[in-house]
Amino acid sequence: MMKKIFAADDSLAPLFLRIGLGLVVFAHGAQKLFGWFNGYGFTGTMKFFTETEGLPWILGFLVIILESIGALALVAGFATRFLAASLGFLALGIVLTTRIEFGFFMNWFNNQAGEGYEFFIFWIAMALSLFITGGGKYAADNLLQKS
Repeated sequence: MMKKIFAADDSLAPLFLRIGLGLVVFAHGAQKLFGWFNGYGFTGTMKFFTETEGLPWILGFLVIILESIGALALVAGFATRFLAASLGFLALGIVLTTRIEFGFFMNWFNNQAGEGYEFFIFWIAMALSLFITGGGKYAADNLLQKS
């Protein structure tokens, strides 16, 4: 069972998907965890999640860890399928709870009330591709599969 979870082909395509998705998600996680890139940091983000959005604290905590530490693990190709599935469901949750009401398009010209969900289609597609293929060449999963 574990070999199936960590199994991956030897192609380069998943490597580029891991790097692209992982770095983009990490930037958002770094905002939430460290306050980088004009983010709120851990305390501010937890306050926003629990008080403004009404999320249970454990869910807010898991989002922050997934988007920061999980994104870096994805870049390394560790637990690729699990992290890809988790990130895909996170993106779907974001769309359904905070974006769908604003339509498809992002708010490029500041003429709508909020951001649409077009960005998350890419996120979900990349996560789904990684879930199907595994981490690919140079993934930590390959080392775990061999042991």
